[in-house]
Amino acid sequence: MKKFAVILAGCGVYDGAEIHEATLALLAIHQAEASYQCFAPDIPQHHVINHLTGEVMPEKRNVLVESARIARGNIKPLTDYSVSDFDALLLPGGFGAAKNLSSVAFHGAEATVDPEVERCLKETHAAGKPIGAMCITPTIVVKVLGNINVTVGTQIDDISIIESMGGEHIETEHGDVVYDAENNVFSTPCYMLDATISDIWDGAYNLVDAMMKEMLNGDE
Repeated sequence: MKKFAVILAGCGVYDGAEIHEATLALLAIHQAEASYQCFAPDIPQHHVINHLTGEVMPEKRNVLVESARIARGNIKPLTDYSVSDFDALLLPGGFGAAKNLSSVAFHGAEATVDPEVERCLKETHAAGKPIGAMCITPTIVVKVLGNINVTVGTQIDDISIIESMGGEHIETEHGDVVYDAENNVFSTPCYMLDATISDIWDGAYNLVDAMMKEMLNGDE
């Protein structure tokens, strides 16, 4: 059975992991007859957003603790990630990826990436294992790994961030997956496009399916 490590960024689209993307990615992994373990950095969230009003709330929350909501408590700190224990790494999107896992939301192409996220990406890439990136997270992958073919959909501003970081962008629509064979990186746009939950399922399913096929082909 193939094992996926999934990095979450909190809980909620505006300040954490996008819940539809995260949940449907986990479902896609399960339906592919693979297993998953969720991880998150044990760090403070950048801020807390009231998802009803969109306003910043005077609270402090922890990315690992909030991510545990999606993982139903079955989650580990990202420092526990060991590339030898897993066959693939997957990052759902959400503003938390651009605020907590990185500073893409604030600094664009000049963003920094959380050191543990950077370590996990570099070690997975060095091991030749597949990396899946949903929504905004391809920006993180490009920032860490360099010149990689990815997609964030069709938005010009987001495409320019990828290109300014040194990546190659490929425009896509709902459910499309871009595969950089040289680097074993898979990406799909999800809510970077104006999407329905069915579109998100298509993207999550197709991403995991493509990753699984590549892993199984490698076993032959």
